[in-house]
Amino acid sequence: MQYDALRLSEPDGTQLIVFPTLPGCQTQADPGEDPLALAEDALAGWLEAALAHGEAPPPPRAPTAEERRAATEDEAGWGPLTVPVAPRLAAALALRWARHDAGLSQGQLAERLGVSRQLVSQLESPDANPTLETLERAAAALGRRLDLAFVG
Repeated sequence: MQYDALRLSEPDGTQLIVFPTLPGCQTQADPGEDPLALAEDALAGWLEAALAHGEAPPPPRAPTAEERRAATEDEAGWGPLTVPVAPRLAAALALRWARHDAGLSQGQLAERLGVSRQLVSQLESPDANPTLETLERAAAALGRRLDLAFVG
């Protein structure tokens, strides 16, 4: 899973990174700092905060021209940056999105799984480390299947 960001390199070497589809998610890399690492950290923090507040953050998608303009004022000098999401966080997000798409509460999913609501809440936490078997059971309870890929 990855999100699209926009990056602007300033004349002094500073790089500004914004995520147009995630309002307020942005960071800055000073000369010598790794802009991708800082973007990954900013993205993870934004997504984790949304999960912690019980929200279903927007899934990855390409920003519209209007979102790009709103995030950058004008598009001159901005370039694309693709920012990956850590696998544990991606799993928590995918579960939250699937549950929301199914119109289920955590309690209703817990009933289908035969577990407590607290366990479902833990599975949707970015700190969770569920087994593949657990994720497969959750997917089946949501009428879905688990799809796993190794990407390069």
